[in-house]
Order: sequence, then structure tokens, then C-alpha cells
Amino acid sequence: MSEEYSKAGDQIYRYNAKEPEWRPPTYGEDGWMEAIVKHVERYYGETDTVYHEIISDLIHVDVHHISPTNRHPYHVLFTTGMSYLPMAVPEGREDYRFAELMICLPPEWPVSDEAFKDPNHYWPVYWLKMLARLPHEHGTWLGAGHTIPNGDPAEPLADNTRMSGIILLPPVRTETDFLTLSMADGRLVHFYCLVPLYAEEMDLKLAKGANALTDKFDKYQVNEWIDPARKNTCKRSFFSKWKG
Repeated sequence: MSEEYSKAGDQIYRYNAKEPEWRPPTYGEDGWMEAIVKHVERYYGETDTVYHEIISDLIHVDVHHISPTNRHPYHVLFTTGMSYLPMAVPEGREDYRFAELMICLPPEWPVSDEAFKDPNHYWPVYWLKMLARLPHEHGTWLGAGHTIPNGDPAEPLADNTRMSGIILLPPVRTETDFLTLSMADGRLVHFYCLVPLYAEEMDLKLAKGANALTDKFDKYQVNEWIDPARKNTCKRSFFSKWKG
């Protein structure tokens, strides 16, 4: 990993291709997965389906699905497995070694084994599983405000969206107590939502930091509920600057 920094002063991590060798997966400590599921269900409702991995590498990542309800009118997909191993966090960030990921999809989003044969429906699951493994494969960490482009140069996440990157953010459409789960021995598991980004939003974050981007999100009411065709919160300002 290179010592490279954005204009905002955040370190930029670049990774080589992962090692091709298969490594036996860990399935987590006894009761660890159950504690995560119980915690998420407390705030979002009962899990309907679990998409189990058939073949796992390094960690066993499952994706759990909770259907829309009156309490949360959107699909919730969340991982178990990312927190089975600690991440390699910087000194002083030891409380952020463990994390799990989630994504919230509109109620009309097709969620099933058959639907996931279509990349336009499957990409949220792909990103959940890929990012859950990324820190363990590369000896790094992921946390709030971290952004990940879809390639270099970044390409759209799928044919049904022009967004080409992801930012990890704490969910805002839930209670603050949900954001962190304290295990019996005091270890903390943090929960982050995947929020897709347009290229201009990624550029703003790199130039001015995550707070500048989340200020835009607050203005335009962008949150963890995914809309593949939502407004680009930076497009107008970028065009105005270019025209001027």
C-alpha cells in the first residue's frame, strides 16, 4: 500500500490483486453470528432468508435479508462474517477492528435467488460480500467515510445506474443504539451502510472530505435507502464551476 493522500488529507489505499490461493475460512466464535443477527433483528425485524456461501475463502460471509415492513419500508440486507476476524486498524482506532455491512433497497427491488442471476439486481449483494472480505485480504480496514471506486478508472456499478463508487456511512434511518454492538467481552462491532456514489460525489469527498459530501446528502435527503437513479448531489455545482 502506498503513502498517498487525497486533497482532504485522507490516506488513499491502493491494492494489488488478492492472492489466488484458497485459505480455509473461519466461521466465527460460538454465539458471535447469533449475537449480530439478534441485534439487527431488534431494530429491523425478523430475517426472512439467509444467502449462505457454498464455498468460502478466509471468512464465511452470509447475507441476511429482512423484507420491507411499515417500520422500515425497504429491504435490508446485512452481512455476518466480516467481524469474524479483526481488521488491521491504525494505532488508536482499536475499537474499530470489527464491523459488519448492510444495504437498504427499495421495496420494488427483486430479492430472490432467481432475481440475483441478473447483475442489475445482484450488485448490492456482490458489494456486500466483496467489501466484507477486502480488509482481511489486504491487511487493512474499512470504516465510516471510506470510499471505494468500482475500478480504476471507475465504471458504473451496473447497467441500471450511473453511480460508480461506494461510501460507507452509519445508517441514519434507525436509532443510534443500533450503530454499535458490544459483545460480552466488550469488543465492539460497528455497522455501516453501503451508499452508492456518482463520480462527482467521489471527487468532492476526495477533495474536501467526507463531511463536505454528507452535508450535500443532508441537503438533498440522501440516506441509506438506495435509489439507483437518484439526483447527483454535486452535478449542478460541478457544471456551474466548469461553465464559469
